[in-house]
Amino acid sequence: SQKETRHFVISISGGGMHYTPGDSLGIFATNREADVEEILARLRADGSEKVQLPRSTELASLREALTSKLSLSQPTRKSVEFLAAKAIDPVERARLEGLLAHNAAGELEHFLENHEFVDLLAEFPSVPVSPRELVALMRKLMPRLYSIASSPRVHGDEVHLTVAIVRYETNGRQRGGVCTTFLADRVQPGETPVPVFVSHSHFGLPKAADADLIMVGPGTGIAPFRAFLQDRRATRATGRNWLFFGDQRRASDFLYAEELEEFQREGLLTRLDLAFSRDQAHKIYVQNRMHEAGAELWAWLQRGAYFYVCGDAKRMAKDVDVELHAIAREHGRMDEAATVAWVKQLKKDRRYMRDVY
Repeated sequence: SQKETRHFVISISGGGMHYTPGDSLGIFATNREADVEEILARLRADGSEKVQLPRSTELASLREALTSKLSLSQPTRKSVEFLAAKAIDPVERARLEGLLAHNAAGELEHFLENHEFVDLLAEFPSVPVSPRELVALMRKLMPRLYSIASSPRVHGDEVHLTVAIVRYETNGRQRGGVCTTFLADRVQPGETPVPVFVSHSHFGLPKAADADLIMVGPGTGIAPFRAFLQDRRATRATGRNWLFFGDQRRASDFLYAEELEEFQREGLLTRLDLAFSRDQAHKIYVQNRMHEAGAELWAWLQRGAYFYVCGDAKRMAKDVDVELHAIAREHGRMDEAATVAWVKQLKKDRRYMRDVY
């Protein structure tokens, strides 16, 4: 696969935590040790220095703050202004002032998107920065939320996660998603405790066991729907279940293929529509499969089905929403105003729910 997608199982035995299908797990990750060490070296600090965390009265050692309390990425305009005001080298100062002067052209925005704090320290070494000053420019390291991919009725002492590991390069440096690489690279299975909490969600199963579900979850968006299906199987819910799943290639990216196909053979999964975008010359996505099945999808919705979407917010969820409106116009024979009102009512009735990121 061209993607690195992993299945994680986290034990919550004895932790007193409870979750339901549709909830998310919050994880407190740590930053990469190599990044922390480079920042310490460039500050000429040993890490024992005491610093006050931003917007807090809490004190911590610099090493602890950089490791688990602060985000090492996402510097802001304020960071560049600080560097420009203190730069000793005229070439460095001119570059920083140029970035601030040309912000209207998007140059500063592009610079900030491709730089982390370690880059700023490396590229502008003439700027004297104390640990206290650096920490004041940083933001708090926030927990990351992941949709839970298991039902507590089946895996009561565990939480399952479906995680796409983020790795990329900017400004000539190899980067990684803080939490995804924490889970993939820095947690030793069976040894490293992972600080977690359950985030309860509106994105849950209907109370009625006979309600029909239509679930659209390409890629890691499959996670909550695996939990939904496990739970409906355990409770012997009588409602029908229809899943739209897609990814790049069937041979390498069909997540939970064996389990989903077993659900289909059992009859738990009434219908499984697949969209593998790169298995043919023209790309096919979940919204294309929705369009092909528009008449039946409309019939399900008219009979009270719940419509769920999980996954990418920027493109997929928007495209799915556009297709849902198109299906309502075509098969419901409604004009634009009536279509918008119908979708709005669907949301109000909590029959159209999204968990997007």
